[in-house]
Amino acid sequence: MKEELDFLVQGCTKAGFRAENAMIGRLSVVQLPDLGATLAPGGLGKAQFALQTQHLLDMRSDWDLIVCTGAAGALADEVPVGDVVVATTTVEHDYNNKFNERALPKFDGAGATIADLKSVSQSLDSFRVHFGPIASGDEDVVETERGKELHESTGALAVAWEGAGGARACAFSSIPFVEIRGVTDTANHTAAADFAENLELAMSNLATLITSWIAHT
Repeated sequence: MKEELDFLVQGCTKAGFRAENAMIGRLSVVQLPDLGATLAPGGLGKAQFALQTQHLLDMRSDWDLIVCTGAAGALADEVPVGDVVVATTTVEHDYNNKFNERALPKFDGAGATIADLKSVSQSLDSFRVHFGPIASGDEDVVETERGKELHESTGALAVAWEGAGGARACAFSSIPFVEIRGVTDTANHTAAADFAENLELAMSNLATLITSWIAHT
């Protein structure tokens, strides 16, 4: 969402990196020339995120990596608000196939990128970075029991919407992909209020991790 993008840009500029507005195809983006990175809106939901990711991939041929980033709800007790989760695997949890016992679709994150992020995360002391599955589906998880169910069925540390859409677009175009999320809530009945209260913190921490990683690779 725009709020997520705005706070992410704010975090990058506070770290001293220039931000420049630009257009790529039909999308307004923010370029970070010092980092060689571009921040673009993804849209809400898996389908919209896949569409806008594919549009960016089609408009330019020089992308090295696509990162899906934004807010998430924690599903594991060891992941508090403000921490960051890097998806070793993005699991599409709302792929409700009733015809057979086929496993839920899973999309592994780019291995080299995850290794770099693990190395960089060791130098951060204001928040923790967790590595594990993230559940992806077009569903607001706002009940404790539903959160427990998702954690048990997918092993996910956090849940968010769009990741699987971006992962599918990147798989189609043979571009490496990774999902990185900042935790705003614990996927329970206070999730909506917690999201609003903690979004700036979560996106600031994401900006710290991402800029530190890119600057050191």
